[in-house]
Amino acid sequence: MTKDEEASRYMMIVEQCKEQLNQLEMQSQYIQAAIMDYNKARLTIEQLKKLEKETEMMIPIGGGAFINTTAKKQEKILIEVGAGIVIEKTYDDAIKKIDERIQNIEKSQARLDEMMQNIQKQGENAAEKAQNLIYEEK
Repeated sequence: MTKDEEASRYMMIVEQCKEQLNQLEMQSQYIQAAIMDYNKARLTIEQLKKLEKETEMMIPIGGGAFINTTAKKQEKILIEVGAGIVIEKTYDDAIKKIDERIQNIEKSQARLDEMMQNIQKQGENAAEKAQNLIYEEK
């Protein structure tokens, strides 16, 4: 293999690493959005848990739209447990379930971050090798 071919191969590896990093970055953004969503749900449950009587509130319905409603103290809330199955849970149990989900997602984020660092290093190594081959020719 000539130096040009070898340099081209390393540059192809650099491009592949960039593409993988872009895809992983998108996944990371989805994970961060999910964590924010779960944190918002957790905060909402904590606030609802404090209700002592009927309370006026606005509920977001999406697209920046809200409805006014009256909420009364509930003993249990509904929480999805998977595959579209919803069960009743106490406020504390629902918060625990959400905390577990947040922890699992954060573990996924940590693994994703590690993968991104490894791919970044691979790309940097390949770029350095390509650069060395190119400068050797001159």
